Amino acid sequence: MSITANPGTAPAETERPSRQPADPRRRRGSAPRRRSGSGLTSRVAVNAFLVVFAVYSLLPLAWLLIASTKNHRDLFATNPFALGDFNLVSNLHALFTVDDGIYLRWFGNSVLYTVVGSLLSTVIAVTTGYAFDKYEWWGKEKLFGLVLVGMFVPSAVIQLPLYLLFSEAHLVNTYWSLLLPALVNPFGVYLARVFSEGYVPGEVLEAARVDGAGEFRTFGRVSLPMLTPGFMTIFLFTFTAQWNNFYGALMMLNDEELYPVNLGLFMWNKTVQQRPEHYSLVIVGALVAVIPLIVAFLCLQRYWRSGMTAGAVK
Repeated sequence: MSITANPGTAPAETERPSRQPADPRRRRGSAPRRRSGSGLTSRVAVNAFLVVFAVYSLLPLAWLLIASTKNHRDLFATNPFALGDFNLVSNLHALFTVDDGIYLRWFGNSVLYTVVGSLLSTVIAVTTGYAFDKYEWWGKEKLFGLVLVGMFVPSAVIQLPLYLLFSEAHLVNTYWSLLLPALVNPFGVYLARVFSEGYVPGEVLEAARVDGAGEFRTFGRVSLPMLTPGFMTIFLFTFTAQWNNFYGALMMLNDEELYPVNLGLFMWNKTVQQRPEHYSLVIVGALVAVIPLIVAFLCLQRYWRSGMTAGAVK
């Protein structure tokens, strides 16, 4: 059975309502204006927050810098943020010469505790984190769980047990009482494992082993250069913590010759009622004590920035 169209009739054409084409310029221009307005508001809000945060962070440092240029009379007779007679050079001379230059001894002690302790602590943390990541042994994850638990234990909680332990070992009031605790860094071990997972591919290690390199040579020649950003990041965190380690020094040290700079300034500050001239020395000494932290961050910030983004891009 076939169906044929009637030759006398033409097929009906379906009439569609005509639509005016929308103006592409108007359609394209409306959305960006809305996005532009919201984006501008977000940028203004973010920049305003950053400005407030920067002012909040830098205001104490600005006051410290201005106060360091004043003599003892101007510290209390002028506005805190008003410049007095410029006496920074004379204040520094008094700081470095008072009590036979004890401040320089404190500063040297801080450098010793911080640089040596941070360097050894970082080497141990990076090596341990690398071993947790690249090797398999029984109970590895359980042991790493103990490391994570150690991250959440405040350092002030363990100071009394450490003091009793070091007292039995006759290490109290020695350099070792601050250097040995610095070697234990659970947070550094955790960061080192994260960096090892993100920076050191297993294929590279297998290629080095195939070429005949031993494990120590593989770590020193292949893995450690890849872990440089992580190494510097952990070093900076440890450096800051060690330089500001006040409570540990307060618990362990009694000899003034062994004080770090923060503990020495604290002891000076306790005597300002009897020796008012120490007030200016404490302010100038605090300014000098901040300089190593600033220098460390300025010199190592590129490693720190790259280390903080580890694992963000896969």
